[in-house]
Amino acid sequence: MAKKLGLDTVCVHVGEVKDEQFKGAVSPIFMSTSYQFTDVEVRRYPRNYNTPNQESLSKKIAALEHAEAGMIFSSGMAAISTTLLAFLKSGDHMVVQNTLYGGTSNFIREEFPKYGIEFTFTNGYDVKDFEAAIQENTKVVYIETPSNPLLTITDIKAVSALVKSKGLLSIIDNTFASPINQNPIDFGIDIVVHSATKYLGGHSDIMAGAVACSDEHMHAIWKKAANLGGNLSDFTVWMLERSMKTLVLRVKAQNKNAKALAKFLEAHPDVKKVYYPGLKSHPEYKLAKSQMRGFGGMLSFELNNDLDALTFQKELKLIKATMSLAGVESTMLSPYMTSHGSLSQEERDRIGITNGLIRFSLGIESKADLIRDIKQALKTTKKLIKTEA
Repeated sequence: MAKKLGLDTVCVHVGEVKDEQFKGAVSPIFMSTSYQFTDVEVRRYPRNYNTPNQESLSKKIAALEHAEAGMIFSSGMAAISTTLLAFLKSGDHMVVQNTLYGGTSNFIREEFPKYGIEFTFTNGYDVKDFEAAIQENTKVVYIETPSNPLLTITDIKAVSALVKSKGLLSIIDNTFASPINQNPIDFGIDIVVHSATKYLGGHSDIMAGAVACSDEHMHAIWKKAANLGGNLSDFTVWMLERSMKTLVLRVKAQNKNAKALAKFLEAHPDVKKVYYPGLKSHPEYKLAKSQMRGFGGMLSFELNNDLDALTFQKELKLIKATMSLAGVESTMLSPYMTSHGSLSQEERDRIGITNGLIRFSLGIESKADLIRDIKQALKTTKKLIKTEA
């Protein structure tokens, strides 16, 4: 049924909990942590990820990612760590894309050695870089596209074909794209993970994670998840389902704003470089266009060397200099202090994350207001430099 529905309709209706008693228009919340175990088809328990709200929302996640099954977690990192540990054991090896979210990178570097799991970060993000890193004991290849925060684009179809030819498992972090802009399973990827805190939640008020894949792979993830206990409360589940009803509308508005602001910044004399796959100047523009329906609401940029990134962000009046991303409000941050603060300076330098890099998450405000705010912040920043000089 979900395959026959439009994307907007899937967001609104698939995964609803039917209110059979009062016929309410929205899903009721089942807050119980204890359910009957006799004479029932399903023995429900929150840590088993099968309460009515959890089970229903998982169907919406699966439908949006064109997967057989979905599962929701307490955070993006809970989803990522549980999924990786479900398929990797001592003696196994994983190939990891070099440009990706700092929290994922830190988890791999900090925790894998404790489990005896080996890993190799690629030298680049072209398919040949992944092939060069594969070893005899490799089990998983992990990618992220568009990547956080440099917006690099990896060829999903090429990597998934390589992985399948080697009999390995492919996992992608699809957070930056969201299922509205990109469906990696359609290109052959095995497992899709999300920080649902971001676009799926979209209002900067809940924390959650999500996984979508085949029933077979989900069974393995579920067994590990039940042991690790990274589930979330049914109230948060209800809020996430509520938020996802407007996912298409929000993401399309954010796509539009990001493209407009990327063009504005690229043409501005005080901006040194802009990273956005929707710009024709982006090295993977054509690739992004071939595998994405929209270019996303995220971009990064660097100011000219004489302008301090932190000073500029402090002078913003409308755009919030705050952590996280993908809310309806526009935000900026410095990745070296936040998303990639757990990496060493050497590690950040290796992948091109400078101290002057600013990550810009576009909200749904008027683009004219956003441009005006950036202009005044740049003007004030330059005045401060002259005053100090």
